[in-house]
Amino acid sequence: MSADAPILRQSTARDLQHSNMAHYQHWLEARGHGPFQDYQALHQWSVRHLETFWESIWEHTGVIASQRHSQVLGKRGMPGAEWFPGAQLNFAENLLREALHGDPDKPAITAVSESRPRRQLNYGELYDAVGAWQGFLLQQGVRPGDRVAGIVANTPEALIAMLATTSIGAVWSSVSPEFGVNGILDRFGQIEPKLLVADNGYRYAGKSFTRVDQVRTLQRRMASVETVVLIDNLPDAPCPKESKHVRWENALAAGRGHRLTFAQLPFDHPLYILYSSGTTGVPKCLVHGAGGILLQHSKELLLQGDIGPRDRFFYYTTTGWMMWNWLVSGLLTGAELLLFDGSPSDPSLDVLWTLAERERITHFGTSAKFLGSCRNAELRPGQTHDLERLRVIFSTGSPLLPEDFDYVYQAIKADVLLGSISGGTDIVSCFVGVSPTLPVRRGEIQCKMLGMDVKAFDPAGHEIVGEPGELVCTQPAPSMPVKFWNDPSMVRYRSAYFAIYPGVWAQGDYITFYPHGGSTIHGRCDATLNPGGVRIGTAEIYRPVETISEIADSLAVGQPWQGDVRVVLMVVLNEGHALSDELRHRIRQRIREQASPRHVPAKIIQLDEIPYTRSGKKVELAVAKLLRGETIANRAALANPDSLDKIAAREELFK
Repeated sequence: MSADAPILRQSTARDLQHSNMAHYQHWLEARGHGPFQDYQALHQWSVRHLETFWESIWEHTGVIASQRHSQVLGKRGMPGAEWFPGAQLNFAENLLREALHGDPDKPAITAVSESRPRRQLNYGELYDAVGAWQGFLLQQGVRPGDRVAGIVANTPEALIAMLATTSIGAVWSSVSPEFGVNGILDRFGQIEPKLLVADNGYRYAGKSFTRVDQVRTLQRRMASVETVVLIDNLPDAPCPKESKHVRWENALAAGRGHRLTFAQLPFDHPLYILYSSGTTGVPKCLVHGAGGILLQHSKELLLQGDIGPRDRFFYYTTTGWMMWNWLVSGLLTGAELLLFDGSPSDPSLDVLWTLAERERITHFGTSAKFLGSCRNAELRPGQTHDLERLRVIFSTGSPLLPEDFDYVYQAIKADVLLGSISGGTDIVSCFVGVSPTLPVRRGEIQCKMLGMDVKAFDPAGHEIVGEPGELVCTQPAPSMPVKFWNDPSMVRYRSAYFAIYPGVWAQGDYITFYPHGGSTIHGRCDATLNPGGVRIGTAEIYRPVETISEIADSLAVGQPWQGDVRVVLMVVLNEGHALSDELRHRIRQRIREQASPRHVPAKIIQLDEIPYTRSGKKVELAVAKLLRGETIANRAALANPDSLDKIAAREELFK
């Protein structure tokens, strides 16, 4: 895409005058900054005056702190930037501000689940539950810095446990209950939690899965765990009665009446531990600080996403994906959160659109894959559902195809703000994303996020515009990890982000920035294809392939071959179709016409399923390693690990 990309949506008068972003811009100008001609001018100011910008976010979004900072940036270098030294605050206190300073009777959470009836909590009830759980945690001896780990679905219990944990300065870490024992041990075994909270099971696509035996096994194999709290997420499943086990209801009862307090802690006090995907080795444990996540999410949700107290915010996610952390921060806006635990496609892909209609969702978050699946299934939610209140659709997880931009505006809603966003677990936030004051161009991410000094670099470290390069961030951002767990010398941290360009964060994405400020992501740099020495992003292949009506999904990887690299394309076909020579020819012709002859695959094979991580991302790197004859050690990170065995068994891939 480029400046010539068609504009699919223009900002409305409301967006330009009354959105949260517009109010922020007016607020800045009233204080002598600017004036700002447009969003791009605002972004340039935000990175040229980095400290003033982040100070303004603190003030404008109303951060609650018991002690102010002495300066914004104590140390500026990367890694190791020191943000807001001297500040004392609490993350949970900021998320519960509506209960403390607003309307405690206002709905806070609506939870919809396959395994239990619909539930709703207002802010006052949420506050009381967090207080009770804090009382229980303190009774168990949990103190600041201790780790509390959750094997939990996207339910109120997960949110309550996280808020109570962080209210006392303990560190929260979670995975979804479908993770296997080894996958959980690869993560929690490194951080040694003191307390484990776990679902006794879950229900997905109409099937029930108990997890009691797995919990027993984990308890035996993690000596650090002193207490296990079991949630009756699957009401018919048993709950063990071992001495270390406490049922959720009993834990709440034990702490009921406890007066909730908020430990005041430094800005960079550990808040969350999140994990890399772990598809090529043991996952890295990323430690994120409370203040950095609070500021980033305040900016992204309030300003860039335009979420406010009258809104109802939904994101389809599990607790093992960073989008859960992003979703639950929505409480700081005063909005109502919609928590969904179940399958997005059973009994049909209409499930989430029905939810959007019934719950009057204003902000609907999903993956690019889901939108592509809806297009492929020829759903027209805008005709079959009442989506009058829907204002914003967020999409992430992988690049959104231009055809899916068309689909949103033609089949879902003509005036919705489509916010394609991209960042990662690395920063629990976004580098590039959305603004209500900008047009939406076909196939493009709208903008660089405020305060994020992002560019595309060539291999020599020079900025390039209008052509693909490595996505980098040349100045620090407050939500960059405080550290990696068990990495005191920061060797692994430096290796992960600063090995290519010293002192400059390299995200690992392959991106093009356009002069008007928009961008297109072409895929992961470590999955970039290099036939004949020409760099090709995998998204450049997915775009033409996944718009062929017979094709449901695809995966492209590079395979060393006869001194060069050949492109291998794997496709999943829609029901009733087979990979014929005629279809192969059409695929190659489409890629040649819409991409280039360099993109045309040497091999095209049909699969039953594409390998995905548990957070819904295509596993390109692991498949590429497989085709190089390497062993994939950590299959527990995959949602469907058997798919790798099926690929390895295809002899034609090695000829």
